[in-house]
Amino acid sequence: MVWGLASLAFLLGGVAVWYYAFALPKHHHTVHSMAANPYNKHLIDSAAQFLQHGDVVVRTGNDMTSEMFRQANQTDKTYSHCGIVMIEEGKPYVYHCIGGEDNPNEVLRRDSLSFWASPRNNYGFGIVRYRFTPTQLDSFCAIAKHYYQQKKKFDLDFDLQSDDKLYCAELLYIAINRSMGKPVIQTTQAMGHDYAAIDNITHNAYCQMICEVRYK
Repeated sequence: MVWGLASLAFLLGGVAVWYYAFALPKHHHTVHSMAANPYNKHLIDSAAQFLQHGDVVVRTGNDMTSEMFRQANQTDKTYSHCGIVMIEEGKPYVYHCIGGEDNPNEVLRRDSLSFWASPRNNYGFGIVRYRFTPTQLDSFCAIAKHYYQQKKKFDLDFDLQSDDKLYCAELLYIAINRSMGKPVIQTTQAMGHDYAAIDNITHNAYCQMICEVRYK
């Protein structure tokens, strides 16, 4: 199933990235000032202390494409992107699916938390924790690692019927539901199709928000 119109809308949104980021600063702060503010690095470092292996992280991007993803949420329009944290050699890394100019080869990425949550590209981020059993947690992380090793590409069709390619919330939708053995993550109806939105990941009975950061 190809979600053609929605894909086109998301792609067209990318044209406005520069304008949205620099001409429409949020909360009266420019992108430059947030990136230059050393307090924001302190916020990232402080929040990182709460992280555990297998946590979910969500962020609020500062470009037009992120705004379009936010508007796809039905319950909470705060966040635009998500990923899975794995603690490797004592450091948090985020596994996530992203396309566009930030990831030209469109392959599933593994980034440091400081890079992934950078105030240069975001207004803030949050940490979400699912109530996994140890076995479920191992399965959850193994699924994400498997897709990473397969170098899965970004799903521009936003098609939940296949895992040949993945978008950010689709990775979480599959990994959580498979590891828990039941449909924990529900979907949102958009343009007549099932779509996994960010708030489908963050708002359900099986998880809790641990920490939310807003840059200054």
